[in-house]
Amino acid sequence: MNTARKTQRRRLWRFLLRILMVLTGIGILFAGSVYLGLWGPVPTEKELATLELDRASEVYTSDSVLIGKFFRYDRQPIPLKEIPDHLIEALIAVEDARFRKHRGIDFPSLGRVLVKSILMGDEAAGGGSTLSQQLIKNLYPRTGTGTVGLAADKLREMIAARRLERVYSKDQILELYLNTVSFGGNRYGIEAAARTFFNTTTARLEPHQGATLVGMLKATYTYDPHRFPERSRERRNLVLELMAKSGVLTTKEANRLKNQDLGLDYRPFRHDAGLAPYFRERVRKIMARWLELESDPDSPLDLYTSGLKIYTTLDSRMQHYAETAMQEHLKVLQKRFREGYGKAAPWRKGSAVSLQLVRESAPYLKLIEQGLSDSQALDSLERPREVFLWDWDGGRTINGSAMDSILHYAQLLQAGSLAINPSDGAVRVWVGGINYEYYKFDHIAQSRRQVGSTFKPVVYASALEDGMDPCRYHAVREIRYENFEGWTPSNSGEKAEAYMNYSMQTALQQSVNTIAVKILEETGIEKVIETARAMGIRDELPQQPSLALGSGEVGMEQLAGAYACFLNSGRPVTPYLITSVTDRDGRERYKHQNPEPYPPAFSEQTRELMLKMLESVADKGTAASLRTQYGLKGELAGKTGTTQNNKDAWFVALTPKLVHVSWVGLDNHRIGFPSTRIGQGAQAALPLFARWYKSIQQDTELRALTQTRFPEPDPGTLSLLDCPAEKRDGFFKRLFTNPNKTKTRNFRDKSNP
Repeated sequence: MNTARKTQRRRLWRFLLRILMVLTGIGILFAGSVYLGLWGPVPTEKELATLELDRASEVYTSDSVLIGKFFRYDRQPIPLKEIPDHLIEALIAVEDARFRKHRGIDFPSLGRVLVKSILMGDEAAGGGSTLSQQLIKNLYPRTGTGTVGLAADKLREMIAARRLERVYSKDQILELYLNTVSFGGNRYGIEAAARTFFNTTTARLEPHQGATLVGMLKATYTYDPHRFPERSRERRNLVLELMAKSGVLTTKEANRLKNQDLGLDYRPFRHDAGLAPYFRERVRKIMARWLELESDPDSPLDLYTSGLKIYTTLDSRMQHYAETAMQEHLKVLQKRFREGYGKAAPWRKGSAVSLQLVRESAPYLKLIEQGLSDSQALDSLERPREVFLWDWDGGRTINGSAMDSILHYAQLLQAGSLAINPSDGAVRVWVGGINYEYYKFDHIAQSRRQVGSTFKPVVYASALEDGMDPCRYHAVREIRYENFEGWTPSNSGEKAEAYMNYSMQTALQQSVNTIAVKILEETGIEKVIETARAMGIRDELPQQPSLALGSGEVGMEQLAGAYACFLNSGRPVTPYLITSVTDRDGRERYKHQNPEPYPPAFSEQTRELMLKMLESVADKGTAASLRTQYGLKGELAGKTGTTQNNKDAWFVALTPKLVHVSWVGLDNHRIGFPSTRIGQGAQAALPLFARWYKSIQQDTELRALTQTRFPEPDPGTLSLLDCPAEKRDGFFKRLFTNPNKTKTRNFRDKSNP
């Protein structure tokens, strides 16, 4: 009996031993196959020694503020010396307590995990991976699926972790880990996390902030402090307890830090959010073009991975004030715009204009491309669904349709705001639209609109340069030009002016249309276009009398560069955005070089006369609200502009150090302002400048820009403007003039007599 039992036991042990040997053999073969790369390549020591991390390129303002990044992975690697000790110790305490003792694999920890998870079924036992193994996983993402695939990946990571420890020191591994670990949302590395969640650098993180970020590593979404602040706070406090347990903090310090708020200053680096999104997109396009044409082929650069630092001309404070001014003004103006139309709004559903707007929309055209008929496409766009409609009040979700969305966004006013340095063209402010998330079209870079009366200074400068006396009087009376289909320019306002004659300064000051056309006539269309070209306007201009009233379509950058002539010795400038570009090693790859100055578009005397006339526009002309309503002090000049049928509102402002162009209108020309009272440049566009400049005057650091003065003009030049503002027709002329009858004649262009 005993012999039989012993025999059975020996057979059982031999059987178990054979199974163990088979399993061991399978394990050795499996490990060998992983080592040989049959389950995917295992990085060699040479490959590990030559690691080069992808880096996001960064965009900085002229006042050193990081406003954007271009990346595939949001990562800014930093050296270990810029990472606080408290953060490093927090990481070790939480993720790998024996990090400084093991050589890539923590066998005691691994054994504990195997016992707890396999034998005891504890799902919370953790993975037992060291920081070195986690780093390998960050650098070489897992590819396997299923239990066997996961096991192969774990073995690959263990083998690679041992190799990693032979190549790098512990400090180097910590540096690599903290520069590659994910913090969710395509953010990688501690620097990207610090800038996103606390708007600071890693070096300036406080212990409780570092603990918050380390706490995220267990589950980046679950413990995201922006999404789940309370859950994140609990996790942070656990990290602080572990720091106290490991001796990094005292218990007293840990308890004090646990009582602090998270203190988030959340700044996500999204292409459609944050400061200056239109500017950043313009920079991206300029950089893409430069890299395509100019990048050194022996040392190629990639905008999304090379870690370039792009230094721009933008001023972050001025930009912030400009965006705030737009938001405040457009919110009020949009309400007045809608109230002005009332129930007769052209975008109301069922109107002829609304149907045209829908038929020109991208959703409608896409349905037509798919083969739907007009009626089918319209029916499809009318199907009910939940629709979010963004507005200045934040937006709302309605039970509507795609058509409701199309018509809603079609009636929102758009705006542009551009400020440059008149001496070299450096862009200080760039607001290309009202909301980049919903409107990608950049009205500065892409739009060409009629510029209205902001073109009149070009006409006047051309006339002065041609020898016209600034004190010459011009009749205000309307004229019907027979050779241009009876075109009859008129003036806004109700003032009786049939017998009045204005000097050039008064005519420009009051933006008198009839006189601008007469000055164009006497100067010549070709001469005026020649002056416009000399002032840097390259867009095609109409050879029509309406040119005097700004019927030409000109981009905002060109308009700003042209107005710089009045401050820059008659010379235009070309606006530019980028000052320099350096690579990840700090080597300068690009530096802006000011081009050869343009020849003066006109004489210094003409420049001085024009600047004085434009000052009078701001002091007592169509832009006088700068003083009376907004209370702006200091030296100011400018010109308002309103286009035909109130489609576009403009204002160009000149200060001793800045040229600012503002525009307000709608993307679709089928809709204009309901009235001149609402849509004229002085009401719709001028406030963008006024609100912005007032903020600058109140900023202690920027105020100095507003306290300089225009250069003192030559006394002889000033004397040329020393004449009465207006002159009334004499008795006999009034006797033989019928004020109710429009004078009729041909337009006699001096260029083509």
